[in-house]
Amino acid sequence: MAEVTSDLAPAAHGVASQGAVPVPEGLVSEGLVPLARSFYRRDPLLVAPDLLNKLLVAGDRVGRIVEVEAYGGPDDPASHSWRGRTRRNATMFGAAGLAYLYFTYGMHWCANATCGEEGDGLAVLLRALAPVAGLEAMRTVRPAARRDRDLCSGPAKLCQALGLGGDHDGADLVTSDRGLAIVADGLAPPGRAAVGARIGIGSGPAASYPWRWWVAGDPNVSRAV
Repeated sequence: MAEVTSDLAPAAHGVASQGAVPVPEGLVSEGLVPLARSFYRRDPLLVAPDLLNKLLVAGDRVGRIVEVEAYGGPDDPASHSWRGRTRRNATMFGAAGLAYLYFTYGMHWCANATCGEEGDGLAVLLRALAPVAGLEAMRTVRPAARRDRDLCSGPAKLCQALGLGGDHDGADLVTSDRGLAIVADGLAPPGRAAVGARIGIGSGPAASYPWRWWVAGDPNVSRAV
């Protein structure tokens, strides 16, 4: 995928009142502001599909969100917060609109956006992005990716490509804290997103919850079924 250099339309609604987020060369900053706290202060089953086609900005690297999963706290046995607050999952219980980064398999980071009210322990996992800007930097840190569509085609891959890790846990996405934000550029979520079971849950009732959404036909998703 080539670097994107075309103008981005200003965000229409659901954005914060702060100034524009610093964005990389090739993207237009006027009107490009983070999503508002109220966007995240909802059920993750509502937030997740609405995050599709938003832009995740991490410094000078940008990707369009094309796949997400919702995690429902105490009502969801697959959620990190199901058994309550711990040192590892503390960010999930914070304010809506924080970045929750967790380490998994002893080698990978995964990124989430917290949802609901403080104390709820709700979040949306960002599963895949379509690379938009900063591709050279992404290729450098993701040498195993043979194609640009493989740069961010999974939760661990996108964190590696965008340089996200433990230092970003708790970053406020609404204020572009630590250079990290989710912004709208005028492209609406798909009218009919693909939906299915979450990936890697294992057995039990939660394995069949249809809480994964993705942009149908997008080549960057981690799994198209």
